[in-house]
Formats: sequence, structure tokens, C-alpha cells
Amino acid sequence: MNTTRNANDPPRAIRLGLRANLAQFSLLVLVNAFVGAMVGMERSILPAIAEREFHLAAHTAILAFIVVFGVSKALTNYVAGRFADVHGRKTILVTGWLIATPVPFLLMWAPSWNWVLLANVLLGVSQGLTWSITVIMKIDLAGPLNRGLAMGINEFAGYVAVGAAALATGWLAARYGLRPQPFYLGVAFVLAGLLLSLLAVRETHAHARHEALQQPDAHPGQPSPATIFWRTSWQDRNLSSICQAGLVNNLNDGMAWGLFPLAFAAAGMSLTQIGWLAAVYPAVWGGCQLVTGVMSDRIGRKGLIVAGMWLQAAGIVVTAGSLHFSGFLAGAVLLGVGTAMVYPTLLAAIGDVAHPGWRASAVGVYRLWRDLGYAIGALLSGVVADLFGMASAIWLVAGLTFLSGAIAALRLQETHTTSR
Repeated sequence: MNTTRNANDPPRAIRLGLRANLAQFSLLVLVNAFVGAMVGMERSILPAIAEREFHLAAHTAILAFIVVFGVSKALTNYVAGRFADVHGRKTILVTGWLIATPVPFLLMWAPSWNWVLLANVLLGVSQGLTWSITVIMKIDLAGPLNRGLAMGINEFAGYVAVGAAALATGWLAARYGLRPQPFYLGVAFVLAGLLLSLLAVRETHAHARHEALQQPDAHPGQPSPATIFWRTSWQDRNLSSICQAGLVNNLNDGMAWGLFPLAFAAAGMSLTQIGWLAAVYPAVWGGCQLVTGVMSDRIGRKGLIVAGMWLQAAGIVVTAGSLHFSGFLAGAVLLGVGTAMVYPTLLAAIGDVAHPGWRASAVGVYRLWRDLGYAIGALLSGVVADLFGMASAIWLVAGLTFLSGAIAALRLQETHTTSR
């Protein structure tokens, strides 16, 4: 028997699957929780800081922090995906945490709103690097059979942490004031994420190369960056349908992040109540992904994506029509469940369609379009709110979300092969 190994063969130690890579996968789940917590510390209190400390009245000006966050995160997502295919994963993850280091200090001591905007540029770059890479690394480790479950666990960790951090900072703000105490948490998040990434996380690029060797005939060769961008954004009907759904999903999240706290305050909610409402939506979103990720592996991707977009639209409508805490809470739950149906499923679907050799780049293109939704949603809802009122902006975003679900219903094919 010939036992000679080809130089291009992967090491025998490399195995795909959650069970085979449980320790590293679990570590990446924890790292992503700290990534999500960095965003969560802003969600319940930054609009209040804009109004109360910097005396911003125009909704467009207040929501500018989401615009700069979304644009910087979106562009960095693309760069992170491309660099991950060329240079590997871990270096980019550590770099993302280093860039996040000044953020809590800028938010604590910002003497003007421009400093807050700078903090959100850095936060967006950091999120684009760290969250993108934890997604890519988990896809590398999980292999083709458990992508939905892997993405469900990843997004569960990230968005439960978003909700927990939003609740914690809202409570601290109500007890001690808007600044600086709530942002002390951010210092702890950065230190923990950086140290774990630097000292404990291992490179996973070899796992992607190992998977690529198992399917060498699917889209052979490495396409150019322009080809991958065009194929993912428009040419491939599945990839482009996924991109538009991701963009609109974050469009409505950008609106919810910026306008919902202001709408809750206008309805007479306290800072503590606003903190709870800001926490419930991402917490439900995060928790339900443990179920929806597995469901997408069992029943397929398309149905969850379409129904999830429509359920998000229903949650926004309920919020727009409510005046009391109970109604706002119901809207947050519906919006969270709908987003949970969509978020990990879109990522898993990208993994289904894109070849492992250029999958990280395709994930980067998808996350570019998806996170541009933050900027588009914040800018669009801010302009409409200034011209026609907050209610009009919220209703408009509900309509766009429903339309996105309809586009997916008509254009997206089922991507999970065992569900066809």
C-alpha cells in the first residue's frame, strides 16, 4: 500500500465538524460574545447622550453615529473577508480588538459629538474585522453539515451579549448617570476579547483548504476580487437575493437602534424601561438563533428567510402602533424572532453556495451589503423622521422589510442540498 503523502495534502489532524473542533469553536463563541457586547453598550443610551449632553435635536444628526458605524463596518467586512482568504484569520481578529481599544475611553470622555462619531468609526472597523472573522472561522471548523447550527450558535452568543450589555448600561445610566460609568464595561470587554484572541485562538484557514480539496470541481480556481464581488452582489440569483435580504435586515435594525429609543422616550418610558426594550429585541434575536440555526439545517434556508423578513415587518408595525410598554415589548419580541429566523440562515446559505476557496471573500461581500443597511436605515429613517415625523419613518421601514421578503420569495432558490 502506498503511504506517500502529497505535499498539498492537508495534515491528518485536520477534521471538520463541531464535535471534532469543540474546544476552539467554544472559544470563538465566547470571543464573539465580547464582540457583541461592544455594540450593546451603546444601544440603550447613546441617543439619550446625543439629546441630553450634546443637545442635538435633528434626528438625522443623532443617527449620524449609526451611519458612520455602518459604513466603516461594511467596508471593513469586505476587506476582512478578502484578507482572510489571502493571509489567514487570526491576525485580522487580533487587529480588530486592538482597533477597539480606544472606543470606551472616547465614549466616556468625548467633549463633543464629533468624538462620539470617531469612536463609532473605530467601533465599526473593529466589528467588521472581529465579527467577520469569528463567522468565517466557525464556518471553517463546522464543515458543510452543521453550518446552520454553527451560525445559530455564533449569532446567539453575539446578540445575547448585545442585549445583556444594553440592559447593563441602561441600568448603570439610570443609577449613576449617562457617563462615564456605563462605559467601564467596554474596557473589560476589550481586554477579555483581545487576550483570548491573542493567547488562545488558533488559525483555521487550513480547515477551509481541507474542505476545498474535497470538492475541487466546483468553481475551480480562485476568482478575481471583482468576479467574486459581481457574482455575489448580482450575477448569482441566490447570493444576490441573500445580499438584499441582509441589507434590509440591517436597515430596519439601524432604524430600531436609532429611532426606537427616541420613540420610547417620547411615549414616556424611563431610562430603565428603554434599557429593557433595547435589550429584549437583541436578546430574543440571539436566543432564538439556537433553534433557527438548527431548523435551517433540517428544513432548508428559503422558508425561514422569507417568513423571517415578514415577521420583522409585523414587529415594526406593532411597535409603530403602540403607546405603552406592553405593546413596545410585543413588537420587540416579534422583531427579535423574525431576525433570528433570518440572520444565521443567510450566513449558512452563503456557505452553501460559495466555494470554500473563495467563501471568506463572498462572506465579506455579503457583510459589506448587509452592514451598509445600518447606514442606509439610519440615514433614511432620520431624514424621513425630520421631514414627516418618527411614525412615518418607522412605517416606511416596515414596508421595505415586507418587500424584501417578497423579493426573496420570488428570486431565492433553496440552497441547502438535503432540503431540495
